Amino acid sequence: MCGRFALAATPNHTAAFLGLAELEDFPARYNIAPTQPVLMATAGAPRAPGSNLPDRQPMLVRWGLIPTWVKDTREFPLLFNARSEGAIEKASFKAAMRHRRALVPASGFYEWRQSGGKKGQPYWIRPRHGGLVAFAGLIETYAEPGGSEMDTGAILTVNANADIAHIHDRMPVVIDPGDFARWLDCRTLEPRDVADLLRPAQPDFFEAIPVSDLVNKVANTGPEIQQRGEVGPEPEKTRRQKPGADDSQMTLF
Repeated sequence: MCGRFALAATPNHTAAFLGLAELEDFPARYNIAPTQPVLMATAGAPRAPGSNLPDRQPMLVRWGLIPTWVKDTREFPLLFNARSEGAIEKASFKAAMRHRRALVPASGFYEWRQSGGKKGQPYWIRPRHGGLVAFAGLIETYAEPGGSEMDTGAILTVNANADIAHIHDRMPVVIDPGDFARWLDCRTLEPRDVADLLRPAQPDFFEAIPVSDLVNKVANTGPEIQQRGEVGPEPEKTRRQKPGADDSQMTLF
């Protein structure tokens, strides 16, 4: 699962990483949560012959995808994650998988290791060698009953690799920079053509740093939430998921 993440890079660094022409100025964000606006990048209009301008565009979307067919958003779960294993067939995500694949830039993400009935131990999980990472994202534009439109999105997840599995059994899908063009190409590539990209990150790509429970509160947004914190005892057994719960719903708190 990926229920919180951070983007602390400068706009120029982020634009260069994603292959965008430019980005408007934005502050570092250390505790991005579902329902908040998040930056994503999608394929733009085809380039004119001879143009060397980037063919990608930034979008600001609400983190929490709403399919176009939803009638009452108050009775619909918060889809901030999408399980990659079934996204091609699942009604909530299959249109976005075909037409609106995106990249979500991040400096890292947070995950909680559960320990019995106690509060989970939070970890700040970042690329071991620093820099940015791009998660696989999906975008859906939802038309509200009043006629206004809202761009919404989700982050795809996959089974965790060995770096993360002792903390949580899921992790966000990481798209390597060399695969950005393939993932974003919704004009010529079907979901099945990019299914091989929906895999765990390479071993040792991430490092997990235990942090304090400051990250648990959305109101805490400063860099201090990433400072090393106390490590609780190892869990006695793996936490079992409640029947009917899945990675697409808010289950962290």
